[in-house]
Amino acid sequence: MSEIHSPSAVVWDVGRVLIQWDLRCLFGKMIDDPEELEWFVSNVVTERWHHQQDEGRSLSEMVPERIAQYPQYAEHIRAYATRFNETIPGHVPGTHDLVVRLHARGVRQFGLTNFGDDFWPLFRPTEEVFDVFEDVVVSGTEKVAKPDPAIYALAETRFGLPPSALFFIDDKAENIAAAKARGWHGHVFEDAAKLEADLTSRGLLD
Repeated sequence: MSEIHSPSAVVWDVGRVLIQWDLRCLFGKMIDDPEELEWFVSNVVTERWHHQQDEGRSLSEMVPERIAQYPQYAEHIRAYATRFNETIPGHVPGTHDLVVRLHARGVRQFGLTNFGDDFWPLFRPTEEVFDVFEDVVVSGTEKVAKPDPAIYALAETRFGLPPSALFFIDDKAENIAAAKARGWHGHVFEDAAKLEADLTSRGLLD
């Protein structure tokens, strides 16, 4: 169904599509030993544990619970809560330029991101790219995360557009698969050049 009609609006994921994200960028400042650093991000402050923020759990619950499990890393776990923006080293090359070009062509743009409700208000003002987005659905605020079909249904309602109008860009294949199951168009992001080619082939870019 999603390939019958050409999309008219672009929906962006945020992490690893528009911005880089790596827990090591913060914790490498606090842990000198490379082996300990890898153990820490694999066992203590992990991406899987962090995903609880994306699903709507609050830092006020997560942080004390984790400190109780790993008291020797209490300072580090608190830093996760207070210095999250330091886990973001910069922009993903090329994608912000695509946002600018789409905006210049009058293409409507939105965001659909797995992002913590505690972190989003601190991060959002640091990035001008979102100024041209009409709306951003934040999983932690809604307490439902991709690839749960409910967050796509919510986005459709919020954006006021049918699934066939939406072209979704995400770095995770399972998130794109969930979107396509609802009739969205989708692109599994690898790099800006491949995305540009896809946007052009669909008539969204010149």
